[in-house]
Amino acid sequence: MQQYRILIDCTDKKGLVYKISKLFFELELNILSNNEFVDSDNDKFFMRSVVEGNIDEQTLKAKLNEVLDANVNLHLVSPRKKNIVLMVTKESHCLGDLLIRYEAGELDANIIGVVSNYDLLQPLVEKFSIPYFCVSHEGLDRQGHEHKVLECLSQFKELDYIVLAKYMRILTPTFVQAYSDKIINIHHSFLPSFIGANPYKQAHERGVKLIGATAHFVTNDLDEGPIISQDVIHVNHDHSWRDMQGLGRDVEKVTLSRALKLVLEDRIFVHKNKTVIF
Repeated sequence: MQQYRILIDCTDKKGLVYKISKLFFELELNILSNNEFVDSDNDKFFMRSVVEGNIDEQTLKAKLNEVLDANVNLHLVSPRKKNIVLMVTKESHCLGDLLIRYEAGELDANIIGVVSNYDLLQPLVEKFSIPYFCVSHEGLDRQGHEHKVLECLSQFKELDYIVLAKYMRILTPTFVQAYSDKIINIHHSFLPSFIGANPYKQAHERGVKLIGATAHFVTNDLDEGPIISQDVIHVNHDHSWRDMQGLGRDVEKVTLSRALKLVLEDRIFVHKNKTVIF
């Protein structure tokens, strides 16, 4: 028995669910889960189905194309462990959380490497027997360093996603284009209010009552790509900025791991600058 994840998005019209479900029945496919959503404002239909049966991927895709219009976006996936590379700078909380989840078998992925512009986190990564690549930015301008990073990443021929686990360097459009729709980032949810060094100290001085984190796909609009997951936690006057920083880091790592799980399970549709998630 072969399992498939089928993602369909197209212009909404009557009979879509009937057509697709009827085909599954005719092909003797068992529907393990099914979700649909209609975005009425944009007249868009989204559907994610997980099916199981005795049919090969090429035949199933051909049969789906027969019953669907040519302008339908069809994504058919046989579940597998995806290959990911983590990129980091100096902070270890998101990296450490993902490594522990990976070691525990909680990530449906293969971490095939960790890339950083410092060697500070190499001892941590090597404890998990994962290759660590230090691409120093010393003596290089942004484009020169990024070229070196791209060279490093080019060795991974079957790379599905890059996870910026607190990688604190801005990516140029050249980098983003090279891995379009494959880069996931995490940052604190103060943006755009507190930009630059020590945002938690800035937020503390402002007296904020909520802190949080946002995980999103990376686009050329800095920290404004399609949002995958967000979370918040309440704080009050009794918290120092260091207390807030610690709480914020906890939210960041949980939010990133949750977002990555959704990505790895093929649960996300991106439409314009928004996501539909099942």
